[in-house]
Amino acid sequence: MKRTATANWTGSLTEGSGTLDVLSGALKTLPYTYKGRFVDESGQSGTNPEELIAAAHSGCFAMQLAHFLAENGTPATNLEVEAAVTLIPGTGITGSALTLVGTVPGIDEATFRELAEKAKANCPVSKALGAIEVTLDAKLG
Repeated sequence: MKRTATANWTGSLTEGSGTLDVLSGALKTLPYTYKGRFVDESGQSGTNPEELIAAAHSGCFAMQLAHFLAENGTPATNLEVEAAVTLIPGTGITGSALTLVGTVPGIDEATFRELAEKAKANCPVSKALGAIEVTLDAKLG
């Protein structure tokens, strides 16, 4: 199974701009710029690679945890996951912090946390991010 994305960039790093497209069409000519990546802390100037990694990480982790919870006989009603990817200019991406609030009827806190840690370790995106620190803050909501 392969998934593809295409980036098109025109101009220099600081003055140029680009667009991103993905195979599914979910992202079509999505703009990204230097400003959106390194200057605009509000996140309103278009997407950036770190935001897309965060989306991939949170989505993958949620799916992996949903699987483990169902296997445990305690399927989730809702899993809300945020991934905060940290980029330090000149250093690179240094971490992805997962924050999870789960609604899971019939599960105790210890089992929930154990399965969340297992999902963090086994999610394919977490594994792909092995060069950085991946943390998890998990709680039942």
